[in-house]
Formats: sequence, C-alpha cells, structure tokens
Amino acid sequence: MAGCGVRWQYILGAALSGALLLTAGILLGHYAIYKEPQTPEWLHSLSRDLDPALLEDFMNQVEAARIGQNLKDLSSKPHMATTKGDEELVQLILKAWRDPQTGLDSAMEGQYEVFLSFPDPEKPNSVAVVMENGSQAFISQETEKNLTADQADRDVVKPYAAYAPPGNPKGKLVYANQGKMSDYEYLVQQGIDLNGTIAITRYGGAGRADKAINGAKFGVVGVVVYTDPGDINDGKASATETYPYSWYLPPSGVERGSYNSHFGDLLTPYYPAKGFTYRIPEDQITGIPPIPTQPIGFEDAKTLICNLAGNPVAEAAWQGALGCVYHLGPGFRQDGLFPNSSEVQVNVHNYRRINTSSNVMGLIRGSVEPDRYVLYGNHRDSWVHGAIDPSSGTAVMLEISRVLGKMVKEGKLRAGCVCVFYFLWWGKFLCLSHLSATQEFYSKLQQRSVAYINVDIAVFANATLRAQGTPPAQSVIFAAVKTPAADSSLSVYENWKQHFSRNSSVYGVIPSLGSLGAGSDYASFIHYLGITSMDIAYTYDRSKTSARIYPAYHTAFDTFHYAETFIDPGFTSHQTVARTAGNVLIRLADALILPLNVSDYGETLQQMYSVAREAFQADLTHHNISLDPLWAAINRFQAAAAGLNQRIANLREEANPSPLDVRMVNDQLMLLERAFLNPRAFPEKYYYSHVIMASRSSSLATFPGLADAYDNAKEDGLWGEVHKQLTIVIQVIENAASILEPVAE
Repeated sequence: MAGCGVRWQYILGAALSGALLLTAGILLGHYAIYKEPQTPEWLHSLSRDLDPALLEDFMNQVEAARIGQNLKDLSSKPHMATTKGDEELVQLILKAWRDPQTGLDSAMEGQYEVFLSFPDPEKPNSVAVVMENGSQAFISQETEKNLTADQADRDVVKPYAAYAPPGNPKGKLVYANQGKMSDYEYLVQQGIDLNGTIAITRYGGAGRADKAINGAKFGVVGVVVYTDPGDINDGKASATETYPYSWYLPPSGVERGSYNSHFGDLLTPYYPAKGFTYRIPEDQITGIPPIPTQPIGFEDAKTLICNLAGNPVAEAAWQGALGCVYHLGPGFRQDGLFPNSSEVQVNVHNYRRINTSSNVMGLIRGSVEPDRYVLYGNHRDSWVHGAIDPSSGTAVMLEISRVLGKMVKEGKLRAGCVCVFYFLWWGKFLCLSHLSATQEFYSKLQQRSVAYINVDIAVFANATLRAQGTPPAQSVIFAAVKTPAADSSLSVYENWKQHFSRNSSVYGVIPSLGSLGAGSDYASFIHYLGITSMDIAYTYDRSKTSARIYPAYHTAFDTFHYAETFIDPGFTSHQTVARTAGNVLIRLADALILPLNVSDYGETLQQMYSVAREAFQADLTHHNISLDPLWAAINRFQAAAAGLNQRIANLREEANPSPLDVRMVNDQLMLLERAFLNPRAFPEKYYYSHVIMASRSSSLATFPGLADAYDNAKEDGLWGEVHKQLTIVIQVIENAASILEPVAE
C-alpha cells in the first residue's frame, strides 16, 4: 500500500507540473500575440445613434381616432383658469400620465398663486347708448347667442377684457380703426378732439391692451373692441353664412382675451408667483388698459358704427365689412337710430384677485444623459370650451405621451435625454404658468434644456403645416416632415412648401419657417431663457381665406362640434401634427449628435444685415455710425458655424466617437441660443432678452432693437441709441461665434 501511494504521488506531481506548463504556455501565447483593443460595451451604448425603426414604430401607433376622443373629452366643458373645469383637467392628465400601461416614468404637479382678472358674474359688462334723459337706446348682448346648446352652458364666461379696470365712462363715440398710435394721430389730424370720447376699435394692428393705452394718451376715456367680418370672415356677416353653417364667426361672437402688453404675472415680475414672493403694488403695473375696455360682437358693433356721423368718411384702409360706410364720428348722425346728442357708455365691472392652481409635469427619464432635457408643452386653460385653443394641442400631447409611454413600458424606448412634458395653466392670461415655471427653475432649465417644442393650437385648419422657430430648429423639423401626411401621398414637407415657401441662398426653394412672437407658450423659453424653440401646427390655405386666425378664436363657438365639422373632420391633421411633433421630440432626445444646424443662423443674420444695410446705411454713415463691424461679426459667426459642422461631420465618420467629444459639440449646439441673450438690451420690455428674436415695432425685418432705435432716431434725433443697439447686436453675434469655435481656442 505504501508503494502504491508513492507511485500515485509521483504521477499526480507530474500531472500538475504538466498542467502548469500548459497553462503558462497558453497565457504566454495569448499575450504574446498583438490584438486590437476591444471597445467596452458601455461605450457602444453611448455611441448609438437614432434608430429609424423606432421613429417608424412611433408614427404607426399614433391614432387619429384617439386624438378625436381626447379632444371631445377635453372640450366637453368650459375650463377657464382656476375654475372647476380647469382643475378637472389636472386630474385627467395626471391619471393618463400615471397609467400602468401607457403612463410616463413620473408625473407631478406644482402650485402657483397668480394675479388674475375676472368679470363680475352678478354685474354683466356692457356697452350702451345713453340718451340725454339718461335712458338707454341700445345695450350690447351679454354673451353669444345659443346656436348649438354649448353657448348656454352656465360656466361660459361672459365676454370681457381681462385686466381692464372697472368703470362707467361716457362720451361721444369715435371710430379709431385698429387703435394704433398712428390711428389716433390721424383722427387728431382730421380735427377731432378726442378728449372725453369713447373709441371703438377693431381687433388687429395693435395689441389688445395697446388700443386702450394709446387712446388714453389722447384723452379717450373708454374703449370698445370688436372683430370685423372683413378681417376674420372674408366679409361674410349674415347669420346664414356663418357658424353653424360654415366656419365663419357668427354676428354675436365676441373674442375674449388678456389685455396685457407683457407676458407673465403682473405683480411678480422676474419672480415665480409663489406664496412667499414679493408682489409690487397694483398701481405700479404697466402694460394694461388704464381706462375701461370691453369687447363686443360685430352685430352690436354694426349698430354703433353704421350710425356714426362725421365728415369726411373713414379712408379706404379703415373700411370694414359691416355693410355700411364707416364714418369717424364723433357722435351719431341725426338721421340714424340715435339722436346725435346720444353718448356711448362703457360699463365694466371686472375685478382682480390672486388664485391658486397647478402646473402638471410628466417625464421620461433619459438613459444616457439624464441631465439634458427636451421640453414639450402647451397650456390647458381656455376662455370657454377651447376645442381649438388649446385643447387641440392638449389632445395631440396626450396621444404622443400615450404612445411614448407605451413604448417605454414595452422596453422599446429609452431616450438618451429626459423628455419633459409640461401641461401648464393660464396660457390665456399671457403665459403666466410657463413664466412662473421658468422663473422658479431658471438655472436648471437654462443649463440643461436642449430645446422646447410647443404645440399650443395644434390645428387651425387642415390645409398645411405651419412651423415657427429659431433657425437651428429648421433642420430637425425638415427631417421630421419628409414623410407622407396622414391623408395624402404628398409629404408634409412638399405640401408645406407649396403653401409657404422662400428662396434660400443656401438650399434654394424650401418651406418657410416662421419667426416666434410673444403671445404663446414658447415666449418665456426663447425670450427669457434662450432655449432653441419651435411651434408646430396645421393651418389654413392663405390663398382661400384672409382670416387673421380661425374665426371662432376665443369665443363660445370654439367647440368640439366646430372642430369636428369645420376645422379637421376625421382629425387627420391632428394626427399629422402628433406624428411631426413626436418625431421631432424623439430625434432631439435620442440622436447621438443634436440635429440642430447652426449654419442656418448664419443665413438669417446675413438676411437681417442686408435689410439693415439697405434701409439704414445712408443715415448711419451721415452720423458716423458704421455697419462694417456688424458684417465682420457675421462673417466670423458663419466661419465658426461651418467649422463646427465640419467637426460634427468628422465625428459622424468615426465608428466609436468619444462620448466626451460628442458631449462637447452637443453643448455648443445647445448653448448657442443663450449667447444671443442680453438682459440689458431692452430694459423697458419685461423678459425680452433675446437680441435677435425680440419683438419690434418697426416694419423692417431686421435686428429688432436696431430697427426700433433707427425709427425713433428719425423722429427724435437720438442717434446715440442707434449706435448703442448696434453695439449690442455686434456683441451678441461675436459672443455666439465664440461659442461655436473650437473649445481650445
């Protein structure tokens, strides 16, 4: 036994020695042979680009019928800000976004306390004709006529001008066209004394509040506003030609609105409207009517305007479609319905108060860059039922979030960036909730936001796409619309180009991307935060109607029946908008390199420069102000943009580009818009910091501050302000160029 054990000991030792030698040989051979370094799997995931199949899957799942049902639910009741109907929508959205099968990763609400204006339900506002003995010869209708039963809902708010002060001024009536400063000046030039008068003005031309602000400067004590059928109905004014027989506004329709020149809460400028916030005294508020103001329907406006006296008659550009010759006044003609001694009284019983309501926010968490946000939003409140404004946008947002939420739950989608859905209150009161949100989260949103997609009114009509945005957004929108529309073999892109096109010095004939104004939900994101923004909608054929907006806008006729019958039967245009906006959202959230083309800004800057040079050059040279530094700055920007595009092209050619290099160029693309901000550029304009996209009063499509300063200098001779605004423009363009140049430089 001992011998046997010794023998097995030798055998086992030999075996172990052989195994060790074999292992050593294998290891030596493995490491002696050079092999290409293996890319870690996590790096592959970071370098993965957008999957086209993902986009196709999303597009196929968007359903027109679901959008139609959403719209029916959303517009079934009036839902003006802070009313019961408005608060019910909060719960509806939260329920959808928390659904276990189709909900988002999370949904939450945040409360704000905002300064609002309402009509007194016990004392209806009115416009009356008062005779010498004090009796009323005429009084305007309290609200719209009940044509489809929707107008009889007890929650329909009676027409009023939000923020107009209460009062009962009385005076001779004058017709002041659109209430622009030039309109009132024209009346004075005609020898009309405006002191103590009541002005009747039509919508358009000037902002709602400006009609009263301008009039008060000339001694006007009250303002009446109406919608002229010549501006919105293509001249159609009879009851048989208008809704419910067509999409045109009925004679009793009244456009409600916020009479406020600024956007945001009036008492908390630059601060979120929270309980702890300092509020300025009401007498320090600017930009609202200083005199009582009341909107009426054109049926009542006809009774007033068609009985005006005055010689000469209003000029041709001031004539409308009320079926009579418009005179200027003051007062009524002797042979009309009212004695010429009669006066018009504007009775306003509005009151102001601070109310509380909620924003709703839902999000899909990003898997790669959770500190980058792609924002999508619209508001929820309406003046009445609001089927088009804003429920068409909300119906689309619900369908987009349903499909994306379902894809997340099924494991098909996990965007690289965070997708944030904002469903905000009080858009009707000039974007109060959006501004409060951007004020509260100013630093976070400005540092982390990639872009903001707005779908406020999703569908004005069903003819063609209408997109607005800052220049870098053009490329991603174009990429999203080169697929056929829901109800056509023609691509959305080609259809858009047929209706709205421009000649580009770079691309030739392309669809025309409109510019962003101030009266919608994107305002605070672009003008205040400097976030690349866009607004997407379907609209009408401009060759077939001259309507300034869809005719039932802000009236009690903006109902589901109106939308289903005349705006978008079958909801295929809603479906197209949902597909387009969702496509843009996915591209921005999941592309390896942001699909934003900064060179398109260079083309815009060059166009603006060309307009300025043609309009201003001679006068500026006379005052020793040169545009040469501006041209040099634009050239530097264009070179920097071209250089960045080349670096991006080089990155795309790499099999596994460095995540740090990708992040660097994405930051340059994302932060470009911020470089155009200057909070001191327009101190008289709340929140307007974007030097290129700010509002302007000048008719010239060039740099806003420079154009306005030039127009003013022609009147007041203050050419130093022109030089100052030119300096501001040059500075921001140089600043923007430096953002795009290589980081090491």
